[in-house]
Amino acid sequence: MSAFKAYDIRGIYNKDFNKEDVYRIGFYLPQLLHADKILVGRDVRVSSPEILEALVKGITDAGADVYNMGLSTTPMVYYFTAKHHFLGSVMITASHNPKEYNGLKVSRENALPVGFDTGLGELQKQVELRLPITPVENKGKVIEYNVIDEYVEFQKSFLKDISNLDISIDCSNGMSSLLVKDVYGDTPHYLYNILDGTFPNHEPNPLEEENVEDLKHLVLRQKSDVGVIFDGDADRVMFVDDEGRFIRPDLMIAVLAEYFIKEQGRKGNVLQDIRTSKSVSEYITKLGSNMHMWRVGRAYAALKLREIDGIFGGELAGHYYFKDFYYSDSGILAATLILGIVADLKRNNKALSTLIDEINTYANSGELNYKINQKAEAMEAIREYFTSRESTVAFFDFDGYRIEFNDWWFNIRPSNTEPYLRFIAEARSEELLAEKIAKAEEIIRKFN
Repeated sequence: MSAFKAYDIRGIYNKDFNKEDVYRIGFYLPQLLHADKILVGRDVRVSSPEILEALVKGITDAGADVYNMGLSTTPMVYYFTAKHHFLGSVMITASHNPKEYNGLKVSRENALPVGFDTGLGELQKQVELRLPITPVENKGKVIEYNVIDEYVEFQKSFLKDISNLDISIDCSNGMSSLLVKDVYGDTPHYLYNILDGTFPNHEPNPLEEENVEDLKHLVLRQKSDVGVIFDGDADRVMFVDDEGRFIRPDLMIAVLAEYFIKEQGRKGNVLQDIRTSKSVSEYITKLGSNMHMWRVGRAYAALKLREIDGIFGGELAGHYYFKDFYYSDSGILAATLILGIVADLKRNNKALSTLIDEINTYANSGELNYKINQKAEAMEAIREYFTSRESTVAFFDFDGYRIEFNDWWFNIRPSNTEPYLRFIAEARSEELLAEKIAKAEEIIRKFN
């Protein structure tokens, strides 16, 4: 089954997986998670009700109860998995992918992610065996589980006075639409905040900057202090500054330090992924906290943040993780904290764009994607070329390679979810950056 990925189960529905697969996943989950009750939520995609029906039937046929949250954000499922002590949960979603996709995000006790190496691989083997299934005699029950009000109150507990702000918010017709007005009220300018699983206005992936264009225009038209855009299941969030510029998401890790370190005085461990700008680590280190670098993806980041007892962390893809959120990621919580920071900046006659310019001291390529067949060979050729000509300052090899030199660094890694080799570089000047990218691309082209 091609739908089983490193972090979750995801693909084009009725091509990469179907309802028979989902039924089998549901049937085997209680045993995998040692759970007699499983929390389930879903997004608004057209295929989600059918997937929910098949998943519920599989779980209950195995004798476990289903606590059905109905329409939910992915972080809602994480939160209640941990807070209400479920041993297992599933969120039906394809997150930021186009409308024809769907999937399942599986968590175990304490909202710990279940990735391919921690259970999904075993589940895939069971599903693919296609053994006959005999439902148990005492089937599980389905319990409707409406906890939205409790979740909204939790989110609002972090909300500061933001009445001085002009805010523009793009919900991407995704699951943040379920909650944003309850959290932020009617004052912000909202875009695409009607739930629609066909995503008629743009794909629910704010990391593709073309999907942020409408928000940029709205920010400039309304003279907003900040723009906020959520992905399809609201586990990711990204931002536009007061000048209408898209803010690279890793930089917002440093912005969050304004709340946790400067305001709350919580100096400690902060997590970044292997692609994060040196601007971020340098900024946070100056504030007296320790930066830890780890692999890309929730299946790794949430576990690492717990392991190091980190305060918070983030990724280039717009995931932000919080100790206060059971070491999980929440787009709405990140947005709430950022809005409070921007409100404080404005009270001190400072704009978000000014803070970003202070943090961002390197020229950065952004993540570049190359569709090639010989990924491993290209990675080795890049590593060999640059390390044979320059002295390395730091070398990391736990997610592709991140190799740092005196005045620049790069990360090259194969995608865990897509057929791409990903490359990102950063340098002290635009000229040096352009030179290094050109050389890397020249090498990569040899492996097409």
